[in-house]
Parts: sequence; structure tokens; C-alpha cells
Amino acid sequence: TNNKPMNALNHHLLIGPILALISFFALTTGGLGYAPAITASITLLTAWWWATEAIPVPATSLIPFVGFPFAGVLSHKEAASGLGSHIILLMLGGFIMAKALERSGAHRRFALSLLRTVGRGSKHGNKRLVLAFMLSAALLSMWISNTATCLMLMPIVLACLQQVNDERLTVPLILSVAYACSIGGIATLIGTPPNIIFAGIYEKTFGLEYGFLDWMTIGVPTVLILLPTAWLWLTRNVSGNSAPDIPKSVPWSKDEIRVVLVFSLIVLMWVFRSQPFGGWSQLLNLTGVGDSSIALFGALLMFVVRSERGAGLIDWESAVDIPWGILLMFAAGITIAAAFFASGLAAVIGDVMSIWVSQLPLYAVVLLICVSVTFFTELNSNLATTTLVLPILAATAVSTNISPALLMIPATISASCAFMLPVATAPNAIAYATGRVKVKDMLREGLRLNMLFAVMISAICFVLLG
Repeated sequence: TNNKPMNALNHHLLIGPILALISFFALTTGGLGYAPAITASITLLTAWWWATEAIPVPATSLIPFVGFPFAGVLSHKEAASGLGSHIILLMLGGFIMAKALERSGAHRRFALSLLRTVGRGSKHGNKRLVLAFMLSAALLSMWISNTATCLMLMPIVLACLQQVNDERLTVPLILSVAYACSIGGIATLIGTPPNIIFAGIYEKTFGLEYGFLDWMTIGVPTVLILLPTAWLWLTRNVSGNSAPDIPKSVPWSKDEIRVVLVFSLIVLMWVFRSQPFGGWSQLLNLTGVGDSSIALFGALLMFVVRSERGAGLIDWESAVDIPWGILLMFAAGITIAAAFFASGLAAVIGDVMSIWVSQLPLYAVVLLICVSVTFFTELNSNLATTTLVLPILAATAVSTNISPALLMIPATISASCAFMLPVATAPNAIAYATGRVKVKDMLREGLRLNMLFAVMISAICFVLLG
């Protein structure tokens, strides 16, 4: 629910169209053609309503599907193609499988097992406890919603803190879970929405698929570097050895085993679809199968495989509770990217951006992108940030003959690394909602991590993609 005052919402509702009209007349007066000017104006209206939540975010995501055909920039079929993208189906299947995993409780069992294994022993027990929670959060966020992971782990964190009763551990432990949820989502294509938005815009713009394994070759090394860095930073003043009681292990239920087996099968199918040596799809002459086909196969299996109750591992009442609004945002981003190139706005932006890009070293350009996206995401959702920024970066890459991935992937990863404010990400908001972390604590820890991660992300991507 939106808790903003009604007069503030009405205010933002009116400002959006006014800004769009002003921008249109200013751009056309300045010599820009009708098509790129109207495309920029429609995008500005969408961005304003997204940022201010003047109407629900999913409702705002309908604007590109309506605006661009009425403006004559795209046909209705071209605009609707965003919703028909296989990337949307990939995320849909991922959402349903994640719901089945949450419903079975297997994700909680995994987290508790890791806490029992990693979080105890040695004179650095409190540091290890933080590490155990971070590993649990990151590994779960690779496959299920960052928000769901954080909501599941935070009560366990608070229970541990109540037993330990060490104020020096409070802020590091709570923030570590929130930050690890955001970091872990970077590892896989379905780990967090910006990754999917990148894949959709990249394919729509360049006609090339960025597959599950392609992303993991960048995402996994990034997480392996960022997660220990965040742990070292957050626990720099943590000491002592505590032994909080963690719920004892109970035997695995049949539902948990079946859900994990299905999920593991799908992950293996994703990873080995096209590699090595052409993967299983080439071996079986099934080259028409893509990552989205595998995701939907996994979702279907969750309904087909029987549970102990006699029904499927997930029922439709649970499956229908997935965030459909996010799928609309994905599709809106793909449609905006198509409009940028169809209208000629991408070429205009690319020409302007190429001027300053050509005057800076390439690494400096990537670093500037990382810093800008990180701090822009502090005040906007990472979905909105990547949806608006990635088409611009794609246009810049075309105009400057720079690898599109080298500009777009650092921006995508940086959108998941906003740690300063509660409004930046859902895990940040959950951490703040505990009442044990103040905004100044988040600002102090998050500002330095933001800057450090911008440098690290740009360096990692420069080495792996440059």
C-alpha cells in the first residue's frame, strides 16, 4: 500500500504530464524531430510516475504500451512484443518455482543448516555467525526473491541477537543479511529483476541472447568478491564468541526433498543447456529450447509432481500470488528500448554521449556509470533505474563501438548495490523496519560500501568483459 498523503499523490500525478509536455515542446523547438521528442516525453512521464508512485508502479508500466502506438512511434504489435518476450516467461517460471520452494519450507531448512555448520566455533564466533547469515542470504537470493529471503531470515537474526545481547553485533548482523540478499541476487539471471531487464533489452536491441550461463560467468565471480568484502567491512569492529541456540534439525519431509530435486534439475538444465561442447540441447538436437522453456518446464513439474497431501508441490492459489506487476515493468522496459531505436532517439543520445565518452579513458567511463547508477538507485527502485538507463547505454555503445555488455552489465550490477537508505531496496527497508538499525547507521556503512563496490564492480567487469 502507498502511504503517501493523497494531496502529494495528486501533485505528482499532475506534474508528470506537465513535465512531458514541456520537454516535448523544448526538444522540438531545439530542433529535435517529432519521433525522438515524443519518445523522450513519454519516457519522462513514465519515469516520473514510477519514481513518485503517483499511481501504482505496475499501472504506470502500461504507459509505453499505450503511448508509443498512439504517438505513432511503434505499432501496437511492436509495442506488445515486450510482453511476448521469452524473458518474461523465464521470470514467470522462476517466480513459480521460487514460490514452491518457499511453500515447502526447504529454503528455511537450508539457511538453518548453514548457520549450524558455519556459525559456530572458534574464537571469532560472532564474525562467523555474521558470515553464516550472509552465506545463507546470498545463496538463497540467487534463486528466490531477495525480499522473501530477507523476510525469512530476519526473525532468526532477531532471535539470535536476543540471546547474544551484544549491541556491537546488532547493526552488523542485521545489515549483513539485508546487504547479502542484494549481493546474492547478482549471481544468476533470475536472482534479481535488473538482471532480467538487462537480458531482455540486450536481446531486443542487438538480437543476441544473453543466456543463463553467460550471466553466471560474470555474476558469480562478482558475488565471490563483493560478499567477503562486505563481510570484512561490516565485522571490522565485531569480536567475541557467542553461541545462540539455533533450532534443531528435523528429518526432511518428502515435499522438501521433491521440491529441491526439481529445482536442482532445472538449475542443471540451465547451466548445461549450451555448454560445454554445445550442451545437452545440441546433443539431443533440441536447439530450439531456451532458458525460458526450461523455467516453464520447472514450473509445470511443480504442479505435476505429487506432494504428501496428494496435490502438486504447489497449487494455483499459491502460484497466482507471484508479483505480476514486476513482469509488466520488465515488458515496459523492453518496449521503451524498442521505441528508443525505432524513433531515432537512441542515435541522438548516442551521439551526445559519445562526445564525453571519447574524452575519457574507458575504465573511467565504466566507473562513472557504476557510481551514477548506484546513487540514483538510492532514491528509485532498481527496476526503474535499469529500465531507464540501459536503453541509453545501449545507444551509447552503438555510437562509440564499445561492447554493449561492458557498459550495460556494470550498470545492471550496480543497481543491486544501493546500501545507504531504507527506500533503496526491499531488504534495506526490512532491516530498518526491525527498529534496531537507524538511518545514520545505514548511511555510515552503506556510503563507503557504495563507493568501494562501484570501484570493484567496474574493475571486475572491465577485466572480464573488456
